[in-house]
Amino acid sequence: ELSQAVVDAGAVPLLVLCIQEPEIALKRIAASTLSDISKHSPELAQTVVDAGAIAHLAQMILNPDAKLKRQVLSALSQIAKHSVDLAELVVEAEIFPVVLTCLKDSDEYVKKNGATLIREIAKHTPELSQLIVNAGGVAAVIDCIGSCRGTVRLPGIMMLGYVAAHSENLSMAVIVSKGIPPLCACLIEEHEDHIKAAAAWALGQVGRHTPEHARAVAVANVLPTLLAMYMDTRSSEDLQMKASIFTKKALKNILQKCTYLPALEPLLHDAPPNIMKHIVGQFSKVLPHDSKARRLFVTTGGLKKVQEIKAEPGSLLQEYINTINNCYPEEIVR
Repeated sequence: ELSQAVVDAGAVPLLVLCIQEPEIALKRIAASTLSDISKHSPELAQTVVDAGAIAHLAQMILNPDAKLKRQVLSALSQIAKHSVDLAELVVEAEIFPVVLTCLKDSDEYVKKNGATLIREIAKHTPELSQLIVNAGGVAAVIDCIGSCRGTVRLPGIMMLGYVAAHSENLSMAVIVSKGIPPLCACLIEEHEDHIKAAAAWALGQVGRHTPEHARAVAVANVLPTLLAMYMDTRSSEDLQMKASIFTKKALKNILQKCTYLPALEPLLHDAPPNIMKHIVGQFSKVLPHDSKARRLFVTTGGLKKVQEIKAEPGSLLQEYINTINNCYPEEIVR
């Protein structure tokens, strides 16, 4: 209501004049105000757009003043986040590839706000994500995640997750641009649950499309880390709850597509029952059709481990175990 009151008083066109003034401090505070007006609703963002703000903001992305850049990127993010139409208007102001320079900025907040702007555009549609890929945006965000630490990484992590979620091809673009190693690094290096959870979620989006996608994630040795995270109950209750949900979902997404058995086998020793059923399920899909995998499964002790699993009679897990046992002569199973 308060933002609406400011808009109704006729302030927006005057603020747009202020961002064109030569004085840097005035530009900063006016951009910040436009950001605060835009953030609440698509309608308020639209009034800022109708006053012609986007073109002037876009021109200032290359301004040498870091504090001004922070506010400009923030304002563009707050406009782009609401809808596909608003995001497209921001893109049409030719912010790509210019905005990618912000990801290399020495100012952490410029980096973070630049990544946030790209995230808010990428989340809407596969087409907008593809445009970002074509501009080199995925590679630039991956570099950015690799070169910084802590919460600055968060918008970039989420942007990769959104891009990967849209389609097999876009997920492959994240894989080909070598996006998996820095996401794995976030799981290991970061101490805050919400950053780890975001990285887990993003890896789940990358791995959930096809066996090829899942394998790309699995060979990076992500699965044991995700499983350890899921089982680690030392963190604070509330965050643990959320992180646990994201991590479980990521594990499930990857496991349900993963047919690369060497990555699955170590998990047979540690997984709790609700995750175990997905792991054993994948073995029950692959082993009946792959004689080499069947032999390996015996020699590595996998088959022995499966016999030790306590499954409820009649449960899905028990069915999977039966399918695996039926691949072998009875004396081997015994």
